[in-house]
Amino acid sequence: MHFAGLDLAWGNRSPTGVAVLDDSGALCHLSAARTDADIEASLAPYLDDGLVVGVDAPLVVTNETGNRAAERALNKDFARFDAGAHPSNLSIPTFRNGLRGARVCEQLGLDMDPASRAPRRAVEVYPHPATVALFELGRTLKYKNKQGRSVARLRDELLTLMRLLESLAAATPALHLVPHDGWRALVTSVEEATSKAQLRVAEDQVDSVVCAYVVLFRERRPEAMTTYGTFADGYIVTPTLPDGLVPSPRAPRVEQRVDVVRRATQEYAMGFPAVQAAAEEAIEIVVGVLDDAGLNYLSVTGRAKSIASFAEKAGRTIDGVALFADPLTEIGDVIGLRVITYVHSDVASVAELLAAETVVIEDRDMGQATASEGGFGYASRHLQIRLAPSEQVVHPLIGDRQIQVQIRTVLQHAWAEFEHDIRYKGTIPDEHRADFDRRFTLAAGLLELADQQFSTIRERLHDGVREPEVTMADDDPRISPRELAAFLAGEYAEASWSRPDHYAWIAGLVLELGITSLAELADTIRAVDSGAIDARMGYRNRTGAVRRLDDALLVSYGDRYIRLHGNAHRVDRLQARLLKMSPNTGSA
Repeated sequence: MHFAGLDLAWGNRSPTGVAVLDDSGALCHLSAARTDADIEASLAPYLDDGLVVGVDAPLVVTNETGNRAAERALNKDFARFDAGAHPSNLSIPTFRNGLRGARVCEQLGLDMDPASRAPRRAVEVYPHPATVALFELGRTLKYKNKQGRSVARLRDELLTLMRLLESLAAATPALHLVPHDGWRALVTSVEEATSKAQLRVAEDQVDSVVCAYVVLFRERRPEAMTTYGTFADGYIVTPTLPDGLVPSPRAPRVEQRVDVVRRATQEYAMGFPAVQAAAEEAIEIVVGVLDDAGLNYLSVTGRAKSIASFAEKAGRTIDGVALFADPLTEIGDVIGLRVITYVHSDVASVAELLAAETVVIEDRDMGQATASEGGFGYASRHLQIRLAPSEQVVHPLIGDRQIQVQIRTVLQHAWAEFEHDIRYKGTIPDEHRADFDRRFTLAAGLLELADQQFSTIRERLHDGVREPEVTMADDDPRISPRELAAFLAGEYAEASWSRPDHYAWIAGLVLELGITSLAELADTIRAVDSGAIDARMGYRNRTGAVRRLDDALLVSYGDRYIRLHGNAHRVDRLQARLLKMSPNTGSA
């Protein structure tokens, strides 16, 4: 099944935007057409697999003058958001010889009945109310050309819409635009546009993408759609206006605040690809820090805050006062990472490691806050961090951006995800709310107890079993990773286990240094004051045995160790750690 959008020009003089999505929501066709034949040629390849088309043009008009009943009904909901429909009637000259939309549908064999489930069908849609409902906009984006609107404003508003559409890659249903070459070229054309005519061509294609997504949305989430009017005298289908959504006020003082939010959102949208790239780089940095320490974490994931989410947060108020005076600099979770560990003790270890490698702006233990109030519930460690100045130079995409890192155990994560999905995304009847709250609290208490038991199991295993299972080839010239693991367990009795593959990795670094026996290795690390290293690094929780050896080799060999082939992926981090461990830095 494919889903197409037509931003259909009423006549043949203006271009028609044509977009087609596949069943997964990925863009597979994007173009501008002039004639009916062009449109048919664009859509013909997708007819055999089933095709649903959203047409931004009247398909059924029976009234001689005025508005259709569908337009009047839609306007009652959306006109206050500047998303009302223009009147369609038979007195309009271009309609005297029939409706172009109906003619195209007939030529393609598309059933226009909104109740139809035929494999080839079409419905009338309207992008303006769709964008208001999908993105919860206070008013429509002003990317349509009207007197008084500059090229710069039209370009900024259209780019904002395009970034909002790109953010739907994480929505349900998903919309995947960025991988398509034609979409990326369209974004570039808008960014470089210097005339309204250039923007108009792009605008039609962007609107066609909205139309295509609306019919995909209708297919996947019919309960979230509204059909205004009837097939007999004309209809329009659109995502339902969200409950409680109100228009952005027009009062001068408030309008000024709306402009602040709009400008911030536009600027964020313009730089959104860079934020996405920075988020990916932030994930790599945190993974590197944890891997260096040998922690046995489950996963590190992350995301750049979507444009729609940024706009919503930028507009938040408390008692009528804006929460963010300067959203671009004050919203701290534009880059958000999540680290999932197996046991609770590792949550503190992750926080400690990040504190040693980055600048911590804020550290909040949400579980501790809940416990201090005598309750059970959401438990997660939230760090607000920034790269050290030296690291900002090495990672210019991130620069001085703040990064929010949530750290929680797998059980805490399971509770938080389920609770959020049910309590905040689901619908709990009022009569059951108290019972659900009690059950969530009980579940949180049970999971806290389970976390404690898992930690106890880990501790007892650590005390009773020293050697993790590590294997190596018979002809491997390195110190055996198994022998190395047993050796480090004796040297660093207080250290926690590292990942099995990390023992093999550090064994390779030891060989690069020319150390071929445990006796030589012992002489090297025993010459190092491990207590001084711990003090300078600020370790308070148990680090992995591999990290302890890594620290000792770094102090012993300095730049030589940093330049080893096996350390090529983390030169910057090692240099920063060496500087921190050096006595003349004044670190404590």
